[in-house]
Amino acid sequence: MKPLVCIIILFVFFTLPLSAQKKKFTFTETKMGSPFNLIFVASDSIKARVIAQDCFSLIDSLSQIFSDYDTTSEVSKINAHAGLSPIKMTPALFHLVQLSEEAYVKSHGAYDISIGPLSLVWRKARKKKQFPPDSAVDAARKLVGFNQVQINKLSKTIYLPKKGMRLDFGGIAKGYIAQWVIDELKNRGITEALADAGGDIVMSSSPLNSKGWLVGVNIPETTDDLLSKKLQLANISVATSGDVYQFIVKNGVKYSHIIDPKTGYGVTSLRNVTVIAPSGSTADWLATACSILPMPLAKKLAQENHAQLLITTLQKGKIKYYNTASFNKYWAPFNINYH
Repeated sequence: MKPLVCIIILFVFFTLPLSAQKKKFTFTETKMGSPFNLIFVASDSIKARVIAQDCFSLIDSLSQIFSDYDTTSEVSKINAHAGLSPIKMTPALFHLVQLSEEAYVKSHGAYDISIGPLSLVWRKARKKKQFPPDSAVDAARKLVGFNQVQINKLSKTIYLPKKGMRLDFGGIAKGYIAQWVIDELKNRGITEALADAGGDIVMSSSPLNSKGWLVGVNIPETTDDLLSKKLQLANISVATSGDVYQFIVKNGVKYSHIIDPKTGYGVTSLRNVTVIAPSGSTADWLATACSILPMPLAKKLAQENHAQLLITTLQKGKIKYYNTASFNKYWAPFNINYH
């Protein structure tokens, strides 16, 4: 799903009037470079504010582990020791590394957290608005490959054997953190909740006796326009990926911020990808991998991971839909009244 700024914005709607006993509370803070929206149902406003603040503090603590932008984070420490020595991982990072290894294997390398050297090249290119030279891309690509990363599962250490190697958890960390927040809310008795980490969304039960949370999906190549249909979801996760915000253009070709580890270049397929999956981390990394893989392989990968996939593209001004067979069951009926 990429640097941690999500490309496609998903809008959340509620369908039923608030009950007298319970109310919907919405809290938003900027976390990990984008708005983190926390919405849940509770009966006490003071308690709701306390819980929300605890959740935002939890997000900060997890970001302090996973962010490669923060030079003091655990991941940055591992990157700084590339070619020097193994580093012992905290339980949270060890778990996320295990999930990332599974994603690498399942996606046949399309999702790869060792992509950090290439991420750095393209971040600088977008910032300077200058396409990087092929030599810089080739040099970075030689440092990429999760199969080179050395993990000792007994001692829970990780070692990047070449100087210049870097881990980048973009495309999995936001979904993972959103899932953690929802699980924490459940532990505190909040069972009707939604955590939106800049477009990587995890939700628990439907709010206020509705049939689901309603989520809008952007029209390809737009920032604000939504498809006429909405998704109706509960106890599940959804993530999207696209190129509407972060990209660089060369000779009229738009290169997405989503980098293909095998080529070293951003994908140019200009597709919007929406994945519905059992967990936030799975939805997140699948959205990245399915942006890179050919459509038949993307569909196969989603189905193998108990997920559903929608890919939309604009062709001659018309929206084209490609989706797994069961994706359609998540569309909300047209007669729902959106608020």
